[in-house]
Amino acid sequence: MSDIKIFENKKVRSQYDADKEVWYFSIVDIVGILTEQPTVERARNYWKVLKSRLIKEGNETVTNCNQLKLEAEDGKLRLTDVGNVEDVFRIIQSIPSPKAEPFKQWLAKVGYERLQEINDPSQSIDRARENWQKLGRSEKWIQQRMTGQETRNKLTDYWQESGVKKGDEFAALTNIIHQEWTGLSVKKHKELKGLKSQNLRDHMSEAELIFTALAELSTRQIAETDEAKGLQENAKASKKGGKIAKDARMQLEQQTGKKVVTGENFLPPSKEKKKLK
Repeated sequence: MSDIKIFENKKVRSQYDADKEVWYFSIVDIVGILTEQPTVERARNYWKVLKSRLIKEGNETVTNCNQLKLEAEDGKLRLTDVGNVEDVFRIIQSIPSPKAEPFKQWLAKVGYERLQEINDPSQSIDRARENWQKLGRSEKWIQQRMTGQETRNKLTDYWQESGVKKGDEFAALTNIIHQEWTGLSVKKHKELKGLKSQNLRDHMSEAELIFTALAELSTRQIAETDEAKGLQENAKASKKGGKIAKDARMQLEQQTGKKVVTGENFLPPSKEKKKLK
């Protein structure tokens, strides 16, 4: 189960292994936070140098480092160095940072919260709501985001049951739906909004969330009706579902004269913009 955790308004990509009951965290994300790197590329370079040094020192944590496919800044799933809580604790000790101790406490809290969520799944929903509130989202937006996520989950459940493979095939179908209803690929939509490593849906407007949900709801119902199996048949259903949302979007735009798909986002103002003010 892939997830995004929030530490001081910074995102940490993570994945939970239900069989082993272990959280794995993106080491690049953690390095970027602890060293306060301005870009993902700088964080990646810092980790590359640190990793090389630790390997030369015979650090077993780095030698045994796992890699998992996590969503990169371009929206694609890429192999990423990850570590469990114990691994991350050891790596943190090698990074001089005033954030080291708060981060250790945060990691321990994440592990405890996961145990709570296993016993009471509703708590994961509550935590997601809290994270969005911390990021300044309105209650109206949060409700739409959560409704859209439920619609998304039902679609991916169908894909999995019908023989579509997680990862690249899920991403390919998602892109077909998105391209059809918006006229843009997921990557191009993120570029329009000025996003890099951020989750696109977390920066959608209320209208964009609604039309995304309509496209995915339509796709699932069409796929179920057609009894679509595998990637190719589900691709056809995805295109049909996306078109339904596209037609609805175009009608709304004709009536209001306003674009549904925009570059609006929830990113903090850039330093350049602040200077202009």
